[in-house]
Amino acid sequence: MKTRLLTAIILTISASYVYASDTGDSQEKALQLDALVGAVLERNSGLKSVDEATRAATFRIAPASALPDPMLTYAGAPDTAGGPRGFQERVEISQTLPWPGKLDLQKSRASAQAEATASSYEDRRLLIIAAAKQLYAEWAYIHQSLDLKYQHRELLQEMVGVAKARYSAGKALQQEVLQAEVEAAQIDTEIVSHHRRKVEVLARLNALLNRPPTATLPPPAGLPESVELPGMPTLQSLALENHPELHRLRSNVRAAKSELGLAEKDYFPDFKLAGGYNSLWDDEDKRWWLGVSINIPFDFSNKRDASRDAANAEVMQYQWALSDSEARIIADLQESLARVSELEQTLTIYRERLLPLARASLETSLANYRSGKSGFITTIDAQRKQLQTEDAFQRTRSDYLRALALVERYIAKPLTSKSTTSHSNHPSAANLAAMKW
Repeated sequence: MKTRLLTAIILTISASYVYASDTGDSQEKALQLDALVGAVLERNSGLKSVDEATRAATFRIAPASALPDPMLTYAGAPDTAGGPRGFQERVEISQTLPWPGKLDLQKSRASAQAEATASSYEDRRLLIIAAAKQLYAEWAYIHQSLDLKYQHRELLQEMVGVAKARYSAGKALQQEVLQAEVEAAQIDTEIVSHHRRKVEVLARLNALLNRPPTATLPPPAGLPESVELPGMPTLQSLALENHPELHRLRSNVRAAKSELGLAEKDYFPDFKLAGGYNSLWDDEDKRWWLGVSINIPFDFSNKRDASRDAANAEVMQYQWALSDSEARIIADLQESLARVSELEQTLTIYRERLLPLARASLETSLANYRSGKSGFITTIDAQRKQLQTEDAFQRTRSDYLRALALVERYIAKPLTSKSTTSHSNHPSAANLAAMKW
């Protein structure tokens, strides 16, 4: 019985390093990160909404620089009907001409507003990409962690059976049976919690994909192992150059400056050219006429001064907002980069030290249990620590991708992965494949 238990434990140790022993066919059916991101960008309703807003803003550029519609005026003198000269009437056509430069400023303002809307679209796109990658990382962790917990639950169920058999034979204490059952029940509660989390993540992924919340998704294919990160000066330059929020604010500054220019042009008059025919005049030479009129930009109420001051304040508002956003984005980038560096170093510690040590500790505990140097509960403790270490390793891998997604959002550029490890490419996969129950 003890030999049977030891064999089960050894097999589970090897299996716990692997999410699944995938075949080529199952890998093809797995959810790839790039495929998920592409599908989200294609199907997300929120992104399509902002895209339509961008198109609408672009269509407004041409009308902004167009002249006002010409005006046609017609008037008649009813009392002249039936008179000796016939019905007398007047026809007039006029065209308003804004002060030179106003139309160009209106077009510049509309173009800047369209660019700001386009930057909002790009900002939303990057936000959705980051959300998709972070949810994918959580999706991967849940599957990996569940697989580990199922493997260790099977082991604990085997250990419960062995403990009961030894207790019935008078070779073990009841405490061994109870301890194994407690550990198995604890893993069951963790499995229930993970399944609840799986439903939540699935619903959020489907929301990004514009699908029903319960629509199924395949398991994840794998997570990136590491990424080549440039230095902070390069990343900072990329963020300041590429981040769409900064582009949007710069466009808002340009739009506000155009508005300020229009406010300053408002101190000058607009022209109206007019011409027409007036049959009310007795002299036929006077019936055809041409004329010009202007508005007189008196500012008795200070409305033009107020409009100019408001436009100038708006320019300063966006310039200060731009400065604030630049500082905040660089600080957020530095924070995210520090997080990525921390997680990368932590992963190295797990691979090179913690995982091998946890496995060695369990194997040593098994050897001591076999020789009678340690008890059953010590073996269970070692098994629990091995599970916790492996689960924490998978959690760290997931957090690594989540942190990378934030860095990519700040620099508005994807980072090149050194490699992507599928679940079947773990170094211990070969050991698992070589062992059978």
